[in-house]
Amino acid sequence: MSAELEKVCKAVLERVTPTNEKRKKIEALAKELEAKVASAAADFGVKATVRLEGSIAKDTWLSEEPEIDVFMRLPTSIARTSLSDVALKIARKATEGMRQVERFAEHPYLEAFFDDVRVNIVPCYDVKPGEWLSATDRTPYHTDYVKKRLTSQMRGEVRLLKRFMKGVGVYGAEIKVGGFSGYLCELLIIYYGNFANTLKAFAQHKRRIIVDIENHYRGREDELPLLFGEPLVIVDPVDKGRNVASAVQPQRLYNFVAAARAFLEKPSLKFFYPPETKPLTTKELKAKISTRGSATIFVVFGEVKAVPDVLWGQLYKSQRSLAKLLLLNDFGLLRCTAWSNEKDLNAFIFELESRYLPPVKRHLGPPMEKEHECKNFLAKYAGNAGTVAGPYIEDGRWVVQIRRKHTDAAALLYERLKDGGRKAGIAKEIAQVLQQNGFKILVNEEIAEIYKKDSEFAKFLTKFLSGKPKWLEDMQT
Repeated sequence: MSAELEKVCKAVLERVTPTNEKRKKIEALAKELEAKVASAAADFGVKATVRLEGSIAKDTWLSEEPEIDVFMRLPTSIARTSLSDVALKIARKATEGMRQVERFAEHPYLEAFFDDVRVNIVPCYDVKPGEWLSATDRTPYHTDYVKKRLTSQMRGEVRLLKRFMKGVGVYGAEIKVGGFSGYLCELLIIYYGNFANTLKAFAQHKRRIIVDIENHYRGREDELPLLFGEPLVIVDPVDKGRNVASAVQPQRLYNFVAAARAFLEKPSLKFFYPPETKPLTTKELKAKISTRGSATIFVVFGEVKAVPDVLWGQLYKSQRSLAKLLLLNDFGLLRCTAWSNEKDLNAFIFELESRYLPPVKRHLGPPMEKEHECKNFLAKYAGNAGTVAGPYIEDGRWVVQIRRKHTDAAALLYERLKDGGRKAGIAKEIAQVLQQNGFKILVNEEIAEIYKKDSEFAKFLTKFLSGKPKWLEDMQT
């Protein structure tokens, strides 16, 4: 480890390691919550084994962002369809007086906030390994596995890795992020030994990374690519049929690879603690967009009544469908994204080479040797009102010039969304909002009014227009 890397890691470790005072406070709160959940379960006549799980239980939590995970292990006699209702009822009673947000993983769970501490009350079934009835059933076994294998020093290495991933924007397995989970970070440290070795391994990433800590597939390594198709495969030590990294989107993986390479070359605190994004002023925004040369189209709409994880899943699904629509109609798509404040403002953003296309395009027909296809092509285009020129032969194949159906990207989006957009692939809950409450399509600087009113959206759009990760901003090219 270089002296500079060691110096940076030491400074970060001092910030992310909880003090004794902070540790006592969080552990006391965790015990209090465990008791409240157990009491609430008893009040409802539900037999539950309540236990602290997650980063607090494993002592891998970050001092700046403590998060308490209390799990209810419930009897298998509770039907799968009733699990969420029973658990949410208990969780709401146990966290009365706190701000509560319903979240969704494989099934709903409750997130609550006590001052600056995030609390998750999560149900699972009390089952033996391999007899899983829900995804969260593995969690207690994950906790036990990690606690046995992490030394005190390795816990610090996990903290460094988590903070690094947060800093470069790849931490969090929730749908909104599609990144690395805390458990995944712990397994990487168990396997590679420390933070620096983990970064070195990913910096050398070529095609795929496959890690099987417990050697579940020893002698059968050739089976792994058949079982798991993702570019990052970390076989779950407590469940050989599961890839712990399945939630990691390729984009997040490659962002991590690039950041690891950059950090190892030039270590800096900014990878862990990037500077806050300063939004462009409205005047700067208008100038940046107008001189850009591209066309940025915004589809803006109001509240979608769905828990955040469902909302983000629907946003991304709908965004992909609209991107496909634009590409199929020949619009040059540069980039696209989705944004939400998870309350009353949602947006799809598409940056195109141009909003408008020429009214005529060249369309290639079959080569001359394909007699039957040539006959069908001529029958379709020879007398067609949409044919501007041709059919004619060029380089041994038929060619026509035809009128485009859509020359304005904004008009195309409006036409396909005015009925909700279900036929265009818009997800159900979003389609209902578009149809019932309407939406706006704004182009370029027309977004300025909304930009002025929402500071988080302003930060997001400033980052989107920059397109450059924070850790790359002052690196020499």
